[in-house]
Amino acid sequence: MTDLARDMPITRSAVSQHLQILKSVGLVTDRAVGTGRVYTVDPDALAVIRAYFDAFWIRCLAALRDAAEQQPEER
Repeated sequence: MTDLARDMPITRSAVSQHLQILKSVGLVTDRAVGTGRVYTVDPDALAVIRAYFDAFWIRCLAALRDAAEQQPEER
């Protein structure tokens, strides 16, 4: 976590809190290594989020297309 926090514009404590939230929802896992912890992204959980946002954008862009294609008298 220290290596990750070094490059962040927030405190180590804030990085730790964010990692705990990601861990609590299953997006990352962690394991002890020496006196620190190594965090790893769960690719299966990330795939679920990716699928959600892909579907979200497909729906949003389709709605935008439909609205743009409406005839002026239909608006």
